[in-house]
Amino acid sequence: MTTDPKIIQEVEELRNKVNYYSYLYNTLDQPEISDYDYDLLFNRLKELETLHPELITPDSPTQRVGSKLSDKFKKVRHPAPILSLANGFGPQATLDWFDRISRVDNRVLKTDFLLEPKLDGLTVVLTYDNGLFTLGATRGDGIVGEDITENLKTLPTIPLRIPIKPGVHVPDHIVFRGESFITKSDFEKLNKEMEEKGFKTYLNPRNTAAGSLRQLDPAITAQRPMKLYLYQIVESSEPLPLTQEAILDTIASYGLPVNPLRWKAANIQEAIEICEAQATKRHTWAYDADGVVIKINDRQLSEDLGIVGKDPRGALAYKYPGEEVETKLLDIQVNVGRTGALTPLAILEPAPIGGVVVKQATLHNFDYIADKDIRIGDFVLLKRAGEVIPYIVASLPEKRDGSQVPYEIPTHCPSCGAPVEREEGTVALYCINASCPAQLSRNIEHFASRGAMDIEGLGEKIVLQLVDAGLIHSTADLYRLQESDLLGLEKFGPKKAQNLLDAIQASKNPSLPRFITALGIRGVGEVAAEKLSETFQSLDALSEATIDELNTVDGVGEIMAKDIRAWFEEKDNQKLLEDFRNLGVWPRAVEVAKGNQPLNGLSFVITGTLPTLSREQAEGLIKANGGKVVGSVSKNTDYLILGENPGSKHTKALQLGIPILSEEQLKKLIESR
Repeated sequence: MTTDPKIIQEVEELRNKVNYYSYLYNTLDQPEISDYDYDLLFNRLKELETLHPELITPDSPTQRVGSKLSDKFKKVRHPAPILSLANGFGPQATLDWFDRISRVDNRVLKTDFLLEPKLDGLTVVLTYDNGLFTLGATRGDGIVGEDITENLKTLPTIPLRIPIKPGVHVPDHIVFRGESFITKSDFEKLNKEMEEKGFKTYLNPRNTAAGSLRQLDPAITAQRPMKLYLYQIVESSEPLPLTQEAILDTIASYGLPVNPLRWKAANIQEAIEICEAQATKRHTWAYDADGVVIKINDRQLSEDLGIVGKDPRGALAYKYPGEEVETKLLDIQVNVGRTGALTPLAILEPAPIGGVVVKQATLHNFDYIADKDIRIGDFVLLKRAGEVIPYIVASLPEKRDGSQVPYEIPTHCPSCGAPVEREEGTVALYCINASCPAQLSRNIEHFASRGAMDIEGLGEKIVLQLVDAGLIHSTADLYRLQESDLLGLEKFGPKKAQNLLDAIQASKNPSLPRFITALGIRGVGEVAAEKLSETFQSLDALSEATIDELNTVDGVGEIMAKDIRAWFEEKDNQKLLEDFRNLGVWPRAVEVAKGNQPLNGLSFVITGTLPTLSREQAEGLIKANGGKVVGSVSKNTDYLILGENPGSKHTKALQLGIPILSEEQLKKLIESR
């Protein structure tokens, strides 16, 4: 029987589309369509190939386990196939799956199920030998993955050695499967930081997690707020537990991260009820998830059911439709951040999505508007990234009627009218007016925040009152406020005024890291401020540091170093620091241990994994003995501390002739001095 040419053409088009979108999603981490739309295409292709097996080709995505591999990393073969799961959209598809596997083995009719959230992250495979973490890999194509061991070592949730616990025996060799991800709140915080630095923001947590773990530089991975949950034992030198529930409990007993959220169902009807109940509740979960995985709890039965195509029969992903809605873009407004960065904001016709009504959404940056050809008056597709941050996926040009207006990128600040400019290497526009009212209020809020000067009672509303009343024109003006100034403001009585003045006065002698944070230097947050304080130990020393000297600080790259140097060279900022000093507002210098400290005046760089000390322990040992730890090798480095699998720091130290010590030699150096 001859196959209909239209069917042949549809299969070929579907195969090309699915391969293309799979490559974008898995290899480049740049998806163009939603998971739901991808699954519809994939399932249609699978349906046609089932009806017409003569059309199946070796390169069909239905014949593959996973994604195309990147050539950036060393390839490693998994000890067993790391398979994907078949999808079930809704109750009927789930009942159909149950019916199929029941006919394969009637024990399924009496089995119970364990249900777990289907995390939307990046699958990883971890190997432990004699309790030590020896190999970490991506799923890759399911047979061969990418070696990302050094990147995974930066995740604080992954112990480099499985903790020894009384009564808990860990097999000599064991391999786990899990999912790495970024929580919704961490993703929102990360994007906010990227906006403030003038960099492109990320589209969703899944992309960010995948991209973070596939960085060529583990130091970049270490800066991302990655989490991990394990849920499967792939291989073990000893017999495995008999149920999926016991496997999760066993992994947790080793001190490894396991998702605490799970459900047990006595039968398939109860499993479906749980999945349906979680359709709305999942929006309250800390992480992004597009479904619930239904697993046969009996591990032996699950294995006996075998595999069909690329999918194990013993589990099903109960998937929810993608959270996308259509609405109208009424306007595009521009917000001005505390660093002067301009950010576009979409004003929308109210649209319900994910259990909330959305009226505004981020447009990321002005390049995004141009690239997507988004116009005021357009009908647009709205999505919630990680079910938290609403953003515009795309415009719908086919619905235009001619009334839509192309957006013009602003040339002047919407708050003060000053010209805006784009810094080289960034996508953000900046207002160049340091006295811009929008920047001033946000600068003061940041200055008074808990991680900075921690001025109790000085919140957003009071800051706006002070600015609107013309009482403060810089952060230093806070320390010039009088009781009479405050009593003229609405809802300010003598007690409230005095409490605020007392809180302001109490902040006059902050620690150096807090003060550096409070200055609001672009890109410098609490972590960078701490590192800068450790290296330069006083504000005067930091203000005189060169770009090369700043570059030696761990976590301070070339862009941040230039921003710090530019901040201290700006005349208005020099005047601000002079005002602070005259007002008695000045940070405490970092106290340096005095006396005959063995490592006084010596500068160290650490690279690689040390035999017994973690990086934090090694840094602590050096600092406790008077030494200084910096992030980059330079001619001013006295010693490089070398561990296993060192990076480019080792090469540079050899080029510069920097003395190299092992962990043991470092300890002997301390003892001998």
